[in-house]
Amino acid sequence: MPFWSRLFGGKPAGETLPAEEHRGFRITPKPIPEGSRFRVAARIEKEVDGAPRVHDLIRADTTATLEEARSLSLLKARQMIDEQGERLFG
Repeated sequence: MPFWSRLFGGKPAGETLPAEEHRGFRITPKPIPEGSRFRVAARIEKEVDGAPRVHDLIRADTTATLEEARSLSLLKARQMIDEQGERLFG
């Protein structure tokens, strides 16, 4: 993987992981492979006043497996939504 891709996030691991809805927000886990580990990351989306809004969540946390990263990505995204709601996009 080229240097700039690694530095700025690279591509999500493998296949697209299924999204879930939480309080009207759509969460798509997007763990980022980093060597033999996976960085916790997710995309949070919602339509606000007729306009699509997106927030890319990237955490410092890493896990050993893709499934762990997926679960933790969903957990952290739900937590962020619960704490900030639509302010997340501001």
